[in-house]
Amino acid sequence: MTRARDDHSASGNLKIAAVQQTCSSDKQTSLAITERLIREAAEKGAELVVLQELHTTLYFCQTEDAEVFGLAEPIPGPSSDYLAGLAAELKIVLVGSIFERRMNGVYHNTAVVFERDGSIAGTYRKMHIPDDPGFYEKFYFTPGDAVRNDGHSGFTPIDTSVGRLGVLVCWDQWYPEAARLMALAGAEVLIYPTAIGWDMTDDPEERERQLEAWVTVQRGHAVANNLPVIAPNRVGGEPDPSGQGDGILFWGNSFICGPQGEFLARADDHTETVLMVELDRARSETIRRIWPHFRDRRIDAFGDILRRVRD
Repeated sequence: MTRARDDHSASGNLKIAAVQQTCSSDKQTSLAITERLIREAAEKGAELVVLQELHTTLYFCQTEDAEVFGLAEPIPGPSSDYLAGLAAELKIVLVGSIFERRMNGVYHNTAVVFERDGSIAGTYRKMHIPDDPGFYEKFYFTPGDAVRNDGHSGFTPIDTSVGRLGVLVCWDQWYPEAARLMALAGAEVLIYPTAIGWDMTDDPEERERQLEAWVTVQRGHAVANNLPVIAPNRVGGEPDPSGQGDGILFWGNSFICGPQGEFLARADDHTETVLMVELDRARSETIRRIWPHFRDRRIDAFGDILRRVRD
């Protein structure tokens, strides 16, 4: 598949899987869980399997600890080689997540896409980096490059044998600009590997508001861009390593929705699971013919979107 091909060529059905799992402080234990669920997905016929954010370790960004940089790996490296081997063995396209050591002092939160033969089809380095209580990611991660070394935007889809994948990561999911740029570059699906959850002290009403906001904004990207969305999220409670807080309860609720935001599959908030969907690849084109969002965009009036604020 080349970047020059016509979007209209996507047709037929695609079997996709989103993996929702718990994680361990031991990489090999986490990868063993990941492998078990990947194999389950492949046995069910998945051609594209998407893993959650930072699935090889506990979510270490609850605190700032310079020792944690020791977990980072180059790409290729041990974890990416492990995932590449699974992709090649099972003949699947696999989207994984690596804490990347790009060079001494430069680290990224990176999604890696593996082809059916185990080769790396492409990488996406998380562009929006949060810095909130319990999510101190700016301490660890450098944002992805706005313009990559190959001259393309940081928001560039990755071409694979199953289609053009608009891979973003977690905090990127709150930004409609990121989804739109991927769509404008020909993405056929939006993918958001995620690690998000509740502060243990949040009351039930606040938990419901946060969860519904997370689901709604991503379904909105599906509707606004007429594209399916795959959003795998981690699950389970993880303690605060410093002992100063109560930790995070990751809320799961991984889902896959269609190009009108319709739920095709959704997980619960506590179970390790594989979500399986057979996606109609032609549906986005059908929806764009009756909801012509892209035809009616007033690009001549959008210049101020590049300003930090409009004074």
